[in-house]
Order: sequence, then C-alpha cells, then structure tokens
Amino acid sequence: MSNIYFDHNATTALDNGVLQAMLPWMQQQTGNPTSRHIYGRSARDAIEHARAQVAEACGAYSSQVVFTSCGTEANNFAVKGISAIKPASTAKQILTSAIEHPCVSRPAAAMQQLGYISRKVEVDANGQVDLANLKTQLKSPTSLVSVMLANNETGVIQDIDSIAETARIAGAFVHTDAVQALGKIALKFADLNVHAMTISSHKIHGPQGAAALILDKKLDIQPLLLGGGQEKGLRSGTENVAAIVGFGAACELAMQNRAQFAAHTMALREQLELGLEALNVNIFGQTVARIPNTSFFAIDGIEGETLVMALDRKGYAVASGSACSSDSSEPSHVLLAMGIPADLARGAVRVSLGAHNTATQVKNFLATLSNEILRLKQMSAIAA
Repeated sequence: MSNIYFDHNATTALDNGVLQAMLPWMQQQTGNPTSRHIYGRSARDAIEHARAQVAEACGAYSSQVVFTSCGTEANNFAVKGISAIKPASTAKQILTSAIEHPCVSRPAAAMQQLGYISRKVEVDANGQVDLANLKTQLKSPTSLVSVMLANNETGVIQDIDSIAETARIAGAFVHTDAVQALGKIALKFADLNVHAMTISSHKIHGPQGAAALILDKKLDIQPLLLGGGQEKGLRSGTENVAAIVGFGAACELAMQNRAQFAAHTMALREQLELGLEALNVNIFGQTVARIPNTSFFAIDGIEGETLVMALDRKGYAVASGSACSSDSSEPSHVLLAMGIPADLARGAVRVSLGAHNTATQVKNFLATLSNEILRLKQMSAIAA
C-alpha cells in the first residue's frame, strides 16, 4: 500500500530545487549576515536576494519584507505591534474575524491584558465576513482589523479590499493572514489595501522556519523582538540564512507554477467533489470563491477524527481541520462560526491537494472513502 498525501494546507514537501539552493548555506557558508567580512557580506547578499524574490511573489517592494521564523510569529508581530501604534486609551478595540487561525485570535485576546478589547467579526453561512457586522463594530474606536485572505480549513477567500476599505474609513489599521493564499491565487500586496500581510515558506514547498510580514512603508509598527537590530530593527535575532534562501527560491517557483498549480488542483477538486456529492456529503463553502486545492466536508453521524484515522490506515493522509489545532477534540471553530451544528462540525474532514496528486489517486480515495463511511456507519448501528 502506498501512502497518498492530501494534506498540503498543513505543510508541503521541500522542493528539490529549493533544497539545492539551501545546501551551500547549510554545509559551506558560515558567515553571520551582520559581520563585515566577506563571509558575512556574502550571507547578507543571499538574504537580500531572497527578500527580492519574496517581494516579487506578493507584489511588494523588497523594503516592505520583514523576515520572521514562522507565520505564527509574523501574525503575533502584526497583532501586537500594530495594535500598539494606537494606545488602548484612544483605540481600545481589536477586531478579528470569527474564523481566524489561533495565531491571530489568541494574541488579540492577550492584548486585553494591556487594556484593549478583543472582539470577533461575524461571518455568514459560507464563511465570508459580514460587512454589515464589521461596520457596526467599527463604530467603536478600533486599533486593528485582522482578517485572513483564504481560510486554512474551508479555503474560502475573503473580499479583503472591501474589508480594508471599510476599516480604513473608520481609522483602523488592517492586517491579513495570506499564508494559505500564496502560490495558489494571484497575490499583490497593494491591491489588498491592507497595512500588513503574513506569508509563510512551508506552504509553498519551501523550508519550515521561514516566513515574512509585508508592511506598508508608512506603518510605524512596534517590534515584537528586541536585540541586535536585524531586519531594520523590526525583528532582532540572527537570520536563518539557509531557510530564508529557501523561502526565496520557493517563492520564485510558486510564481512560475501558480497558474498550472491552480488549473491542476481545481480539476482534481471538481472530480473529488462530484464524488463527494454522490456520497451525500456536506461540502462547506462550495458556492463561493475558494483557493483551488481545498475541500472541507463532513458526513452526518461520523466523527471527523475517526474517519481521518480510518483513512490513514488505508494510506490516505487527510486532516480534520487546522494542523495547529489538531490536538483539540472540539468541533471546528470555523464551522461553528458559519452556523454549522456542532454534531456535524465534529465530522469535518479536509482534503488539500498538491501539484503531484493525480486523478487516479482521487478516484481511489473516493472508493476507499465510500467503503469506510459504510463500515463506520455499520459499526455505529451495531453499537447502538
């Protein structure tokens, strides 16, 4: 039995070309990028080349790219650093959508210790932000609005430009977590109308341990980490040269392959969801724009974790939701925010496809899924 990987939203395999770009910085080059000698200057040049590659991939300028160790750090940096621009005494509120990743919602909640108020913006049944609710909440002085561009569970894409315009009119700063969007849809920082945007390497066949926060040049963000003053004083700490070089190489590849990736994974998802419909499966966010590789669904009466483990035994790696929340037995907070009943939400399973998946794999997966659904329902009936 061969194992089939259908969990690309959690992480992706390191591309061999990316690895080759990284190897010299892992095996041979020893210079600290802040050192003045030739080794240090060489490392600095490699970082700046990668910065240009990352900027190109998201329609930004190199000077707007601040490297971090991961998307979680970049999101914490955005939420805490941008909120601090406006003190709680003048703009107490931080708004995040009800479907944000924990690395946005939790730092927003933590800011309450400093006098801010963290509130959630409602979403509709498709998982899209309710602009009317956003406008109502913006009547209170607001420091920051943070809404993810593409949801990691449903794949649903937000109208960030309209959200940002609404927030800007109210005098709030705007951040978007675009980790799941990079490499899957066209991404241009200026067109989103936001002040800050998070992207990450390991979602696009780059290494784990590298990410970036893209910043409006006029934004006077407060540093999260203080120290030696790296990244123009915005993110101190010796840079991970190899990971940053890999991130840059992965961004370049993602730009080259995006259209092909989107067409390929969209065709596979359409095949998958036609099969799911035949199995009377509930598919979430199906009627609105989604990133092309993602399908989130549930079967009445079957626990998602149980189905994930059953499919794993059959050789298929899928997820029951966000990889960063997989230790929780609670139903998906994304689905609950969309108004999905808790019993159905507990049955959610995510398939996130990649460039190397095939139509044959999807066909065989559907056959296996059908058999496992029947088996689990029979077991449930016997237990009852």
